[in-house]
Amino acid sequence: MKIGFVGLGIMGRPMAARLRSSGHEILVPERGSLSAELRDTLTVLPDATAVAAAAEVVILMVPDTPDVEAALFSPGGVAAGLSAGKLVIDMSSISPTATVGFAARVNALGCDYLDAPVSGGEVGAREGSLTIMVGGPQAAFDRALPLFQAMGRNITLVGEANGAGQTCKVANQIIVALNIEAVAEALTFARRAGADPARVREALMGGFAASRILEVHGKRMVDRTFDPGFRIRLHQKDLNLALQAGRELGVPLPNTATAQQLFSAVVAAGGADRDHSGMVLALERLAGEG
Repeated sequence: MKIGFVGLGIMGRPMAARLRSSGHEILVPERGSLSAELRDTLTVLPDATAVAAAAEVVILMVPDTPDVEAALFSPGGVAAGLSAGKLVIDMSSISPTATVGFAARVNALGCDYLDAPVSGGEVGAREGSLTIMVGGPQAAFDRALPLFQAMGRNITLVGEANGAGQTCKVANQIIVALNIEAVAEALTFARRAGADPARVREALMGGFAASRILEVHGKRMVDRTFDPGFRIRLHQKDLNLALQAGRELGVPLPNTATAQQLFSAVVAAGGADRDHSGMVLALERLAGEG
């Protein structure tokens, strides 16, 4: 299959590599930042319009809602190259409300649209073990499923309405942020109490407190390795979506707001591009360790 791919960042590049290793031809728009290696392995076309015109399916993996809108509808964007019967899959994490509008505009061109945000970070993207949360018609999901299976393992059609996948991703980001906060708080407590955080983490991994966050991000906290990963500024963007939706729905999200403030404290100290496990730095400063 010819697959257009827009967004070769930390997540997008290994996702595109997984698709290519599954036998698909990957078409990408020209960018001056493309390495010689990528130019040798991918098909580079002048812009996203040309990519969409040549591809059967177009995948987007860009940082935020305005980036998706620009990739789709700006001059030289995807929409100008679409023709009836093509499929657009947005795997970015963006506003559920905006997603509904984007899907309607693409549907008006005779094309299907899926919102399919992911969880699992750079490691999951490299290993093809991403969790993929999908919103959109069953027939479009069935068509895309082999592509999703090349990139992920836990693949769920959350609902047949566009926006369902993005709503699920917002819920995921709430859970991840609060789990990071819990692990960071526990390890900071252990350190101040005189226990070895590495051994505390090791002990907890065998009990009811065990989690993927404790395993991966707890180790980052212990080892002091905060290279992304998933950047704090991007997790902040997702929590902003959650808090905005919570206000619109009348749903209180008090712990989400606290996690957002802890992220903001790290950002204020210059840590916007640290891995989101770096939330522990804010708690350590509050404990007088920073």
